[in-house]
Amino acid sequence: MKKEPMKIDIGIPEKSRKEIAKGLCHLLADTYTLYLKTHYFHWNVTGPMFQTLHLMFETQYNELALAVDLIAERIRALGVVAPGSYAAYSKLSSIEDSTDVVPNAQDMIRSLVLGQEAVVRTARKLFAVAEKGGDEATADLLTQRIQLHEKTAWMLRSLLEG
Repeated sequence: MKKEPMKIDIGIPEKSRKEIAKGLCHLLADTYTLYLKTHYFHWNVTGPMFQTLHLMFETQYNELALAVDLIAERIRALGVVAPGSYAAYSKLSSIEDSTDVVPNAQDMIRSLVLGQEAVVRTARKLFAVAEKGGDEATADLLTQRIQLHEKTAWMLRSLLEG
């Protein structure tokens, strides 16, 4: 005999939980897409800034890999199944996927700035939904993600100056 799943009663109405989780699914897709792009660039960067960018990209993709797990676990805590396929991410992500043509280092940096900023916009849009739903845990996660991605975008943009 199949048992019904236990009702979730964490102080966030079901409608709000589902709306917040839906937004987190978009954030997860953006984060995973940016992770893939950053890892791809790490493997394929060339030129005079190779060592600097190779190490910087590695630091960034490692952080993104941890973030993917945190976001997915928050979705699960809200009682929703986290997406986990390329097909789902391609539908949910606001970040343009990489092509098979390897860009030069400057274009890699520009692409990653755009990706970091896209994640910030996705998180910022969801912040109001989380706040309205009384979901402090998601709001805290979003605040941390926004701060990190804004800082990373600034650091990457700094490489394009001068």
